Amino acid sequence: MGAMTTFREQTQGRERGFLCEKAVLSSASRGRERDEPECPIRTCFQRDRDRIIHSKSFRRLKRKTQVFLKPQDDHYRTRLTHTLEVGQIARTIARALRLNEDLVEAIAMGHDLGHTPFGHSGEAALEEVHPGGFSHPVQSLRVVDVLEKDGRGLNLTFEVRDGIAKHSKGMKELMPSDRSDLPSTLEGQIVRISDIIAYVNHDIDDAVRAGILTQRSIPGEITSVLGTTHSGRIGTMVKDVITATGDVNMDFVAMSDEVRRATEEFRAFLHREVYSNPASVAEFEKAKYVLKQLYAYYLEHPDKVPVPACGQRPDNRNQVVCDYLAGMTDDYAIACYQEIFLPHSWARGESKGVLA
Repeated sequence: MGAMTTFREQTQGRERGFLCEKAVLSSASRGRERDEPECPIRTCFQRDRDRIIHSKSFRRLKRKTQVFLKPQDDHYRTRLTHTLEVGQIARTIARALRLNEDLVEAIAMGHDLGHTPFGHSGEAALEEVHPGGFSHPVQSLRVVDVLEKDGRGLNLTFEVRDGIAKHSKGMKELMPSDRSDLPSTLEGQIVRISDIIAYVNHDIDDAVRAGILTQRSIPGEITSVLGTTHSGRIGTMVKDVITATGDVNMDFVAMSDEVRRATEEFRAFLHREVYSNPASVAEFEKAKYVLKQLYAYYLEHPDKVPVPACGQRPDNRNQVVCDYLAGMTDDYAIACYQEIFLPHSWARGESKGVLA
């Protein structure tokens, strides 16, 4: 190593020698909102990944629901394990296409930081009560820009922020005709498609574990294309993305028509048979009620919200409450609800001034 060559510069040199021409080089990043000195060891995207993984919001993902609320079985997915599965799938695709794995991993680790407790039911609750609605990609960007580090944010690179902000699909087309809806980098587009590859497969796996479905419940028109096993379906989808993206000269991250249609049918099947299943919906409605009650309470009692932890001024009351609730874990939200709305047990020898 030359006297003036840092480990970061060596890594950047390897990127230039190995990555394809459409990859984002860390040395060519569009940079951060606030300039800061470069790390002598890590590239900018490696630093972003590390900042996300060491953040409080990332650690809270382990106690946030993916689909099934407060499961007793240790093997159900949480928002954290979902994030790790997305990262693994995305890195596999990125490596095969010779794109920037560090950028892919940073986006994947940060894409769901703004998710509410209780999964999509929590998101739906805040959407209904918060002025202007609620979107977890928008909130994820808000977490990394504002809420982390007591209001200073993580000061991430443009490319990571762009991938986080544009990762979500909802029920829209997997391959939108308007590509302005897509992340501006191929690495961001990989995370976007890896997100659905991960969740359609692991949510089915969890639904089978919960007894809502069996593997034989999945329609034949889906399994005939994607496969009959968890690993087989993921393998089919990953290989298809790699091949189809190469077929379009890597102008965008693609899927073949056959696999795309089967994946969209798979997603619709999940919404119909799992997310809208009466057993699931009953619990989702309870979770929504808890968050709506907490939102109304904290709006009336803003002094109960730890504002400094939110990085917000107290005069923006609705946003302060929204930030606080969105950052909660499932257990913490339930504990707050119990503390506020349910009667406490009477301790022996304790006087409350009643019947004293």
